[in-house]
Amino acid sequence: MTEQTQNKEQAILEAAEREFLAKGFDGARTISIARAAGVTHAMLHYYFRTKENIFERILDEKMRLMGELVMTTFGRPGLPLLERLRDGVARHFDFIVVNPDLPRFIVNEVFARPERHEVMRQRLRKIMDDLLSGMQSQLDESAARGETEPMDARMLMLDIISLNVFIFIAYPIIEPILGDLTADRERFFELRKQENIETIMRRLKKQ
Repeated sequence: MTEQTQNKEQAILEAAEREFLAKGFDGARTISIARAAGVTHAMLHYYFRTKENIFERILDEKMRLMGELVMTTFGRPGLPLLERLRDGVARHFDFIVVNPDLPRFIVNEVFARPERHEVMRQRLRKIMDDLLSGMQSQLDESAARGETEPMDARMLMLDIISLNVFIFIAYPIIEPILGDLTADRERFFELRKQENIETIMRRLKKQ
C-alpha cells in the first residue's frame, strides 16, 4: 500500500468517524464522508465498498485502542494493585476525554441496532475475561491480607466504567444545571477524574 493510498484511507476514516459520531450509522451519508475527506464518492467505494465496512473499521480500531489501554494499565503486573487501579481509572477517563462522543454513540447504536450488541460483546469479551481472571486473584489475595475490602472484579470494573462513562453521556444535560462548575470544561473533567479515582479507592481500602 502506497503512502498516498494510506493517506486517503486515513482521511476517509477520520471524516467517517466525525460523520458517524454526529449523525449515527443510519444518518451518516457516504457522499458527505467523501466530501469531507476530499475524495470522490467513487473513490470512497473503491477503498471501502460499503458504509458498513467503514463503520466496522472504525469500531475495530476503537475497540483495539480500548483493549490495549485496559491491558496495559489494569493488567500491568509490575505495579501494586491499588496503584495500578488508580492509574487505570485515570487512563480510561483520559481515553474518553479524547473520544467524548464515543460512549453516547455506542449506547445509541446498540438501542437503534440491537444486533450490534453481540458484535461489540464478542470484541470485548476476550479482553475482559483475560483481565478479570487475573484481577480477581489479586483482589482476593489483597483482601486475605487485610489490605482491601473483598470485591468482585466484575463489579469493580462496572463501577469504574459507570463512573467514567456517565459524565460524558449526560454532559449535554448536566452542563447547564451545574453552572460555573462546568464553565471551564477542561478543569471540570480533571476534577471529575480525580473524584472518580478517589471514589474507587475509598470503595477498595480497608476501613
